[in-house]
Amino acid sequence: MQQTGPEEAAGPGGGTDSPQDSQQARPPNLLDDIGRFGRAFSQLFGAQIGLLAAELGLARSAISWMLLAGLGATVAGVGLGLTLLGLVGVALAQWLGSWLWALAGLAVLQLLFLMGALWLFKRCMHWMSLPQSRGQMRAMVRDTVSRADIKAAAQAQESARARQGD
Repeated sequence: MQQTGPEEAAGPGGGTDSPQDSQQARPPNLLDDIGRFGRAFSQLFGAQIGLLAAELGLARSAISWMLLAGLGATVAGVGLGLTLLGLVGVALAQWLGSWLWALAGLAVLQLLFLMGALWLFKRCMHWMSLPQSRGQMRAMVRDTVSRADIKAAAQAQESARARQGD
């Protein structure tokens, strides 16, 4: 019979296996790695994320100010148009000698302007509906989609190569 000495009874490490030693010797698991990665990512990109949030806040504010400026420009444009229309009305009243004829002349001018705007709108809609335009639009959309598909395939190949290289 062999006798076991204190070294052999203690185990291969030379000491007793306590629960703390076994936890320290165990390799880290996936959740710990993900947690460390998240903390490192937030430290690395924390400033950029803060800057992005500030820029998005400014963009939101800028959109509100742009809408307000557009509203102001519309009001000023309508005011200018009414003022010019009034001046033309006064000039017509002086030239024709009657306010009634001046207002009738202004109504005819406005009607001609409205008819011209409607004709231009109708013409633009016709140009968009021409077979040549529809074919060009279809080709442009098809080309854009195929470019996006090619780009996505190239990115997938690149990511596959990167995974194989690791």
